[in-house]
Amino acid sequence: MRVDLFDFDLPDERIALRPADPRDSARLLVVDPAGEVQLSDHRISDLPDFLRAGDALVFNDTKVIPAQLEGVRHREGAGGQQVSATLHMRIGASRWKAFAKPGKRIKIGDRISFGHDGNSCLLGKLECTVEEKSEGGEVTLAFDLSGPMLDEAIHSVGHVPLPPYIAAKRAEDERDRADYQTIYAREEGAVAAPTAGLHFTPALFEAIDKSGVERHFVTLHVGAGTFLPVKADDTDEHKMHLESGYVSAETAASLNAVRARGGRIVCVGTTSLRLIESAAQENGEIRAWAGATGIFITPGYRFKAVDMLMTNFHLPRSTLFMLVSAFAGFETMHAAYRHAISTGYRFYSYGDSSLLFRKD
Repeated sequence: MRVDLFDFDLPDERIALRPADPRDSARLLVVDPAGEVQLSDHRISDLPDFLRAGDALVFNDTKVIPAQLEGVRHREGAGGQQVSATLHMRIGASRWKAFAKPGKRIKIGDRISFGHDGNSCLLGKLECTVEEKSEGGEVTLAFDLSGPMLDEAIHSVGHVPLPPYIAAKRAEDERDRADYQTIYAREEGAVAAPTAGLHFTPALFEAIDKSGVERHFVTLHVGAGTFLPVKADDTDEHKMHLESGYVSAETAASLNAVRARGGRIVCVGTTSLRLIESAAQENGEIRAWAGATGIFITPGYRFKAVDMLMTNFHLPRSTLFMLVSAFAGFETMHAAYRHAISTGYRFYSYGDSSLLFRKD
């Protein structure tokens, strides 16, 4: 499909710079393509009203790391140059794939020092070598540290990589370390938060449990590629960046049991949906799964396992707006976004959310 079919105009003031407080007070647009009322306005705290006993919510328990690094590139015969790198996928105990700027000036073999001069503590400095380089500014960095020592050093010198539409308007601060993390985050490795999950609170979890709805967790480490624009003119020409994750055998069995008794699988966020659909067979059976997924969902895709999706509002021309258009219907989602914009919904990572019923 033509990428421009997924374009829309979003007023700048609709972009949220801080989350709602409390988190579950954010707005929730319920989109039911087959309902008598296709669009209805609610609050996140109303979510249990749209679920049934026996349904299952699926959350992505990835944890955001301070993956934005600032440093200096060193090369024999050349002076130091300021560079930045956004880690986006770990590929070994000491190696990460990253998006580097300025990408064109970085070469294989360059040394990069991140952090300050290291006089105060060992973890004040983190060094690596550029091992590989590919198009689009992506590099493979081989760090001098490995395993837990590398993790600790990244936490020492890195900072939270806020989405570019927020970072362009304000600097990251201490509030973001808590705000840009779900309350159930557990498995470190994400560059970006699974933002639909940011709305959940202990009180909302308690209400969900009382309603007889199950909670299950999968892990997909969200990469910086989620923010990259689609530069192709046609969706067939776009290549998704890989993201790593897994579905445990226990979780797969539990979700299959939910489906077998007529319950619905409700994914919280596009990341958990993409992972479940990667793990699902053609007959809808979900199997244990681990690896890297580059699944790209556009209109015409046949969903195998997911019945409902809770997700925030996405960028125009983005792969995620394509995904929700595939899930709830192209025309329905354009109408939903027009309604959201005209009635003051807040967009993107810190914004409001939507609950989508799948269009059969």
